[in-house]
Amino acid sequence: MRDNWPADDDVVAVGADLAPDTLLYAYTHGMFPMHIDRKHETLGWFSPLSRGVIPIDGLHVTKSMRRSARNFNVTSDMAFTDVMRYCAMTRTDGNWIDDDFIESYSVLHAMGHANSVEVWNEDNQLVGGLYGVRVDRFFAGESMFHLETDASKIALMYLVDMLRADGVVLLDTQWCTDHLASLGCVEVPRAEYLGLLDTALD
Repeated sequence: MRDNWPADDDVVAVGADLAPDTLLYAYTHGMFPMHIDRKHETLGWFSPLSRGVIPIDGLHVTKSMRRSARNFNVTSDMAFTDVMRYCAMTRTDGNWIDDDFIESYSVLHAMGHANSVEVWNEDNQLVGGLYGVRVDRFFAGESMFHLETDASKIALMYLVDMLRADGVVLLDTQWCTDHLASLGCVEVPRAEYLGLLDTALD
């Protein structure tokens, strides 16, 4: 199937659904879904020509991030759906996370193939977090949010520590934004990414 992908487009397929088997097939073959129309009627399956990856040992953790972390409590898989909803509400690039996405990824979470990290302030309010898909030694970060300064960075720092301890070797960020690049994200060509993915999947 990969041999038929366009060499000049991030979108490699259109259609299908968000059933758990569809999602797991897509992620293990280098794709992830997003709507490609404003009415959220058509799913596009993306495999970026330049893929964002954070090396497991390459996250840039500053002293200020470590100081900020003392002001928060961090958990995992305690509020998966809430994290998705905040990602949809608070990020300008999160408007593709609609109710269908939330329902489908919550099913993946119940199956053990999706995880969240939650960041709580001293008043026990959810102020940051992220979520993504996990298969074997591969984690696909989907989205993150923050309501207080550094909360999403703290979530990412916690995630990387957790993944490293679990033996995960590939942390995919979809694209490499300027913000992610400041934290250690690098771009790899599609073909190289697919090789890294194959290695990460047992």
